[in-house]
Amino acid sequence: MIKDILVCLEGSPGTVRAIELALELAREHGARLVGLAISDNGDRHEGVDEHRARLEARGQAVGVSTRTLQVHGQPAATILEEMTAHDLTILARSASFLVEGRPEKFIVFCDHLTFDAGEAGYKALKVMLDGSIAGASSNVLIYATSNRRHLLPEYFAENLETRHVGEEVHPGESVEEKISLSERFGLWVSFYPFVQDDYLAAVDRWLAHFGVAEPSTAGDAEARMREALQFALQRGSRSGRVAWQFARHWAGGLGLQASST
Repeated sequence: MIKDILVCLEGSPGTVRAIELALELAREHGARLVGLAISDNGDRHEGVDEHRARLEARGQAVGVSTRTLQVHGQPAATILEEMTAHDLTILARSASFLVEGRPEKFIVFCDHLTFDAGEAGYKALKVMLDGSIAGASSNVLIYATSNRRHLLPEYFAENLETRHVGEEVHPGESVEEKISLSERFGLWVSFYPFVQDDYLAAVDRWLAHFGVAEPSTAGDAEARMREALQFALQRGSRSGRVAWQFARHWAGGLGLQASST
């Protein structure tokens, strides 16, 4: 749940847009909005006071609780320090300025990354992955997991844009635009369905992890194997996740039997 949002007031041209986005998110989630005004070496950046006043006025207009935090320090380091105390941080410019020139290495991990139809945020992600005129940061890697191969929803109507020129096939621009995002990731790690032997091996490893002893007889081993295969058949998949779920189910059943005797 988002309860506290930080928006950076740095006087740059993107600050107004950042304020409006932060206000929209704060109103949607019922969150408090904190404006971060940074003075570098005691000097106030031109436009910061104007943006502070805009934040307060717009906050009152839309019913969002706002306050301003005045901090002295180096902008990038100060933002990195302050953002840890808030649920969400809205920047007025590209995040690359936060990490450029720093000795640390950074990983941005996006779990179950997908974009809805009409959502334009994927274009900014493309720039972060491949860079623009300025180039991508050398000390940042972006990892993402997704159930979609191309991260964006694809529709049958978009395939109708495909043109046939002689014997060549030219995909439509809508499809090419969506595929181009996943192509920005240099390394793909795919997880394919297990064959039966791999699935049963994963079941054995997870059962051992949960402290389940090996079957004492061949009949017990056969019964456990049949149960594991039936479990996977009911779920229509053989995977590491299904093996883990079966192991928990089996270990839990044995635990209930032991507690009842």
